[in-house]
Amino acid sequence: MRTSLLAVLAAVFASLLITSPASAQATRTWVSGVGDDANPCSRTAPCKTFAGAISKTAPGGEINVLDPGGFGAVTITKAVTIADENVGEAGVLVSGTNGIVIAAGANDVVVLRGLMIDGLGGSAGTPSITGVRFQSGAALYIRHCAIFGFQTPNAGVGNAWGVFFGPGSGTSQLFIDDSQIYANGSGTIGGGIDIAPTLTGNVQVAINDTQVSGNAAGIRVDGTDLNTGTAGITASIDGVKSTGNKTYGLDVAANAQPDIVNVTRSTLSSNNTGLIGSGAGTALRIGNSLISGNHTGVKITGGASVSSYGTNQITDNTNAGDPLPKTPAL
Repeated sequence: MRTSLLAVLAAVFASLLITSPASAQATRTWVSGVGDDANPCSRTAPCKTFAGAISKTAPGGEINVLDPGGFGAVTITKAVTIADENVGEAGVLVSGTNGIVIAAGANDVVVLRGLMIDGLGGSAGTPSITGVRFQSGAALYIRHCAIFGFQTPNAGVGNAWGVFFGPGSGTSQLFIDDSQIYANGSGTIGGGIDIAPTLTGNVQVAINDTQVSGNAAGIRVDGTDLNTGTAGITASIDGVKSTGNKTYGLDVAANAQPDIVNVTRSTLSSNNTGLIGSGAGTALRIGNSLISGNHTGVKITGGASVSSYGTNQITDNTNAGDPLPKTPAL
C-alpha cells in the first residue's frame, strides 16, 4: 500500500512539473496601453500588444481592449477574436509593414471588431503595405473597423490595399460590416478592398453598410487567377458607398471561373469609372443603386454579363458608358 501511494504522489508531482504552453492559455485575455507583454494578459495584469496577447490566448478565444492605445501589428494563426467594445481608440499603427496578417487553419474563424488600423500614409514615417492581409482560414469578419493609410506598393501581390483577401487553398468567407476603408493605394496601384483568391474552392463574400472612399481603387472582385476547378467567387455588396476613388468604384473580373456578384442599395460616385465588368466569367447584377458623378458610368468588356434590375439611377456621369441590360427581378 505504501509503495502504491508513493507512486501516485510521484505521478501527480510530475504532472505539475510538465505544463504544456496550451495549458497556460486563457480563453479571454486583455491588452492595455499601460500593460506589459511579460504579464499573463489577465484583466488585472494586461499585456501591451496584440502580438504579446495572442500567444497567451487559447484557440477560439478573445483578446479584449481595456483602454485606448496602440497595440501593434499581429500575425494570427488560429481562431481568435480581437475586440474593442467602445473603450476608446484601439489602434494598430504600423510603419513599412502589414497591419494584421491572417494565416490560420482551414477551420479557423477570425473576428476583428472595433479596430483602427493605420498605415501612416500621408503621415510621418514610412507608409505601410496592407492593412488586413488574409492568406488562409475558414472565415474573416471585419466589423466596425477603420482601415486607412496603406500605400506602399512593394513587389508582390496584394500590396497597397486596405484589405487584401487572397486565400490560396480550401473554402473561405469574408464579411465586412459597418466599416470605413479609405486613403489606401498609391497612384493607380492598390486601393480599398481586393478579393483575389487563387484557390480551387469557393469563396463567399458579403460587404455591408461600408464606406470605401478616397483610395487608388475602390473594390475589386478578381477571379482571374481561378483557372482550375469549377468554383469561383460569390459576393453580395449591399449598402456600400464606393466614392472618390482614383480609378474605379467597383471592378468585377473573371475568366474561366465565375464571379457572381449582386449589388444592392449602393453608391458608386465620383470615381474615374463607376462600375467595371470584364471577362466571360463575370455575372454582375445591380439594383436600387446610384452610379453618379463618375468620368465614365459603366464599362463592360470581354463578354461580361452585367445587367440591371431596372431600379437604378445612372446619372450625371461625364460619359454614361455602356448601357445596362435589364434583367427580371428575382
